[in-house]
Amino acid sequence: MTHAFTMKLIPGFEEEYKRRHDHIWPELESLLNNSGIKEYFIYLDEQTGTLFGFQILESNHSTARLPNDPIVKKWWAYMADIMETNADNSPVEGTLKEVFKLKNK
Repeated sequence: MTHAFTMKLIPGFEEEYKRRHDHIWPELESLLNNSGIKEYFIYLDEQTGTLFGFQILESNHSTARLPNDPIVKKWWAYMADIMETNADNSPVEGTLKEVFKLKNK
Protein backbone atom coordinates (compact mmCIF):
# COMPACT_ATOMS: atom_id res chain seq x y z
CA MET A 1 0.00 0.00 0.00
CA THR A 2 1.17 3.55 -0.65
CA HIS A 3 0.44 6.93 0.88
CA ALA A 4 1.29 10.06 -1.13
CA PHE A 5 0.85 13.67 -0.03
CA THR A 6 2.14 17.21 -0.41
CA MET A 7 3.34 19.72 2.16
CA LYS A 8 4.66 23.26 1.80
CA LEU A 9 8.05 24.63 2.84
CA ILE A 10 8.52 28.28 3.76
CA PRO A 11 10.85 29.88 1.15
CA GLY A 12 14.49 30.05 2.18
CA PHE A 13 14.43 26.98 4.42
CA GLU A 14 15.28 24.30 1.84
CA GLU A 15 18.72 23.50 3.26
CA GLU A 16 17.51 23.62 6.87
CA TYR A 17 14.69 21.18 6.04
CA LYS A 18 17.20 18.76 4.52
CA ARG A 19 19.62 19.22 7.44
CA ARG A 20 16.93 18.38 9.99
CA HIS A 21 15.93 15.26 8.07
CA ASP A 22 19.56 14.20 7.65
CA HIS A 23 19.64 14.10 11.46
CA ILE A 24 16.22 12.56 12.09
CA TRP A 25 15.77 11.56 15.69
CA PRO A 26 16.40 7.84 16.28
CA GLU A 27 13.16 7.53 18.28
CA LEU A 28 11.17 9.01 15.37
CA GLU A 29 12.86 6.76 12.84
CA SER A 30 12.11 3.76 15.04
CA LEU A 31 8.47 4.81 15.44
CA LEU A 32 8.01 5.16 11.69
CA ASN A 33 9.67 1.81 11.01
CA ASN A 34 7.57 0.08 13.68
CA SER A 35 4.39 1.66 12.30
CA GLY A 36 4.64 -0.35 9.10
CA ILE A 37 6.35 2.24 6.91
CA LYS A 38 8.77 0.20 4.80
CA GLU A 39 10.04 3.15 2.75
CA TYR A 40 9.52 6.91 3.02
CA PHE A 41 10.61 9.44 0.41
CA ILE A 42 10.28 13.22 0.43
CA TYR A 43 11.00 15.27 -2.70
CA LEU A 44 11.19 19.05 -3.03
CA ASP A 45 9.99 21.14 -5.97
CA GLU A 46 12.50 23.97 -5.62
CA GLN A 47 10.42 26.28 -7.82
CA THR A 48 7.34 26.19 -5.58
CA GLY A 49 8.57 24.94 -2.20
CA THR A 50 6.15 22.02 -2.46
CA LEU A 51 7.24 18.85 -0.72
CA PHE A 52 6.00 15.54 -2.11
CA GLY A 53 5.91 12.70 0.40
CA PHE A 54 5.57 9.07 -0.60
CA GLN A 55 5.36 6.18 1.85
CA ILE A 56 5.30 2.48 1.07
CA LEU A 57 3.41 0.73 3.84
CA GLU A 58 3.30 -2.92 4.79
CA SER A 59 -0.03 -4.51 3.93
CA ASN A 60 -2.79 -3.89 6.48
CA HIS A 61 -0.96 -0.87 7.95
CA SER A 62 -2.01 2.75 8.16
CA THR A 63 -0.41 5.98 9.30
CA ALA A 64 -3.68 7.05 10.96
CA ARG A 65 -2.38 6.63 14.54
CA LEU A 66 0.89 8.52 14.06
CA PRO A 67 -0.56 12.03 14.56
CA ASN A 68 -1.48 11.11 18.15
CA ASP A 69 2.02 9.96 19.10
CA PRO A 70 4.00 12.34 21.38
CA ILE A 71 7.18 11.86 19.30
CA VAL A 72 5.36 12.94 16.13
CA LYS A 73 3.87 15.96 17.91
CA LYS A 74 7.35 16.92 19.15
CA TRP A 75 8.73 16.61 15.58
CA TRP A 76 5.91 18.77 14.24
CA ALA A 77 6.72 21.48 16.79
CA TYR A 78 10.40 21.23 15.80
CA MET A 79 9.52 21.67 12.11
CA ALA A 80 6.76 24.29 12.50
CA ASP A 81 9.06 27.27 11.99
CA ILE A 82 10.01 26.22 8.46
CA MET A 83 6.77 24.74 7.08
CA GLU A 84 3.16 25.73 6.58
CA THR A 85 1.33 24.21 9.55
CA ASN A 86 -2.07 23.87 11.11
CA ALA A 87 -2.88 25.23 14.58
CA ASP A 88 -1.61 21.98 16.20
CA ASN A 89 1.75 22.29 14.33
CA SER A 90 0.86 19.42 11.98
CA PRO A 91 1.99 20.12 8.43
CA VAL A 92 -0.65 21.40 6.04
CA GLU A 93 -1.06 18.33 3.82
CA GLY A 94 -2.60 17.89 0.44
CA THR A 95 -3.93 14.45 -0.38
CA LEU A 96 -2.86 12.95 -3.68
CA LYS A 97 -4.93 10.49 -5.69
CA GLU A 98 -3.16 7.76 -7.62
CA VAL A 99 -3.93 8.10 -11.33
CA PHE A 100 -1.29 5.83 -12.90
CA LYS A 101 0.85 2.90 -11.85
CA LEU A 102 3.35 0.89 -13.89
CA LYS A 103 4.33 -2.48 -12.45
CA ASN A 104 6.79 -4.99 -13.82
CA LYS A 105 5.03 -8.18 -14.81
